[in-house]
Amino acid sequence: MARRPLPRILSTGTAQIARGREHLTRGRELARSAADGATDVLHPLITITRGLGRLAGAGRRKWSTTPKDRRGPLLFLAASVILVVALMPYGPLLAAVSLMAAAAWAGRRPPADEPAADVEEARTQRLQSLYEALVPYFSVPDDPSPLFAHGGEWEPVFPAYEFDDTGRVSHLVVRYPAHFTDVEPESRARIEQLLHAKSGRGREYRFEWDEEANSLILDVLPPLSTGIAAQRFVTAPGEAVLGFTDPSAVQRTLPVTDGGEQRDAPPVVWRTGPRSTEPHLLAVGQPGSGTTTLLRSLALQALRYGDIVVVDGSGTGDYACLIGRRGVLTVECGLAGALATLEWAAHETERRLIAANRARQAGHLPPDDVRRPLWILLDRPGTLGHLAAADGHRDPQSLLQVPLRHGRAAGVTVVVAEQLDSMDVLSDGVRQHTRARVVLGPAAGDQLRAVLGAAPPTTPTTDVPAGRGYARLGAGRVHRLQVPATPDPYDDATSEAHRQAVMDLLPERTAPADDDLAPTPAPEPDTAAGTDAALTAAPAGAES
Repeated sequence: MARRPLPRILSTGTAQIARGREHLTRGRELARSAADGATDVLHPLITITRGLGRLAGAGRRKWSTTPKDRRGPLLFLAASVILVVALMPYGPLLAAVSLMAAAAWAGRRPPADEPAADVEEARTQRLQSLYEALVPYFSVPDDPSPLFAHGGEWEPVFPAYEFDDTGRVSHLVVRYPAHFTDVEPESRARIEQLLHAKSGRGREYRFEWDEEANSLILDVLPPLSTGIAAQRFVTAPGEAVLGFTDPSAVQRTLPVTDGGEQRDAPPVVWRTGPRSTEPHLLAVGQPGSGTTTLLRSLALQALRYGDIVVVDGSGTGDYACLIGRRGVLTVECGLAGALATLEWAAHETERRLIAANRARQAGHLPPDDVRRPLWILLDRPGTLGHLAAADGHRDPQSLLQVPLRHGRAAGVTVVVAEQLDSMDVLSDGVRQHTRARVVLGPAAGDQLRAVLGAAPPTTPTTDVPAGRGYARLGAGRVHRLQVPATPDPYDDATSEAHRQAVMDLLPERTAPADDDLAPTPAPEPDTAAGTDAALTAAPAGAES
């Protein structure tokens, strides 16, 4: 069967369509070529613009993380630099050239991590849902121009925000109306709880309220390093490192070894001695939170310049590594030895006060044995108090009244560690005179406020490593804290690196021990008189 030719009209239309497609393809190629040429021509301008944006973002982040007490000097320094540049010959021109060069260097690489359209849409939805969740807390019915309203825009409310790799908020600035009661802790707690839940659980957030500017800054804090082990810290006599915190929280850094690398870390330094405003410390926490580790770390630091007395109420032998060491007067685990030790400590405090007073009246310096610091480390006094009540003896905490009340003038420092659920067994004297506080391990907000006297600026998490918590010295700010890893070197679960680090800090032995590697403490004396005699003979110049 012969094929019939197409009609003339159809063949002509097909040819026109083909030519139209060809012209369209050529037009697209020309447009693409023109766009590429324009991009090449405007590439320096695009690079500089991108760099200026990155510099502005870095400056905004730096300003948001700068503490309020440092913003005034920072503004004064910036104004001084601008004034000096403006008065210099060709100063503005050189400043502009330098700024352009810095912007070109900052924007030399294209943003490889620019969010795609779907990622940007997901972020927008997250911010919109966060805005809607805040509406009931920041809106009132009679507001003529509400900043928060259902179905409103979130852009004016969130002027700055950042996301992490998982798509969750890592930095957020919230503008709230002036009528919000930001001076009430309950109102703040509701907003912080909401932002914590909506931004993602399992992370630690820091909230910074600026009541003058009606703004709230939310930041996700990186976890504190757990690689800092026991080591010799660069401190002065009378200073003890409780642990390490955030760089923006303190103005001092110490050189430390973190995981085999040398770096500078911001410490929480506790000052003791006659000029200290918080001469005694109380550490509480859940079982396994690291309070015993903190006491071991303080003991190793105190042995550099003074003597220590250890009373272990738990009786687990966690301080066996200190037995017989130079500067360790005694390590007691039993009730009789603990009572004799604390009674000697009370008499020693009185003796120091009398000797120091006589020396000052005579115009002389106090004796060396009076100026040498004495540390009393008491772990789990509640257990000893329960045993004392059962046997009809006095509570060992009652013997701490004299060291706690007059310890600062006598050079005596008292450190008490107790479990968080046994806070009610602490005496009023311990609660009153231990103004330096440490809370380790997971704890609720009301528990932290009850122990520290103030709420921490961050949201506590339920899963924290050993030695992680909060510290507050007197009426100062609450710091996040990570205690240096100071495990028991006689524990089988201790790694070789940590065991060797602790053994290197221990002083030499001055008394023989049954076994250097024995995990149990030395046998305690049968009578309190024997313990008291051993205590009296141990330190130079110590009298019962």
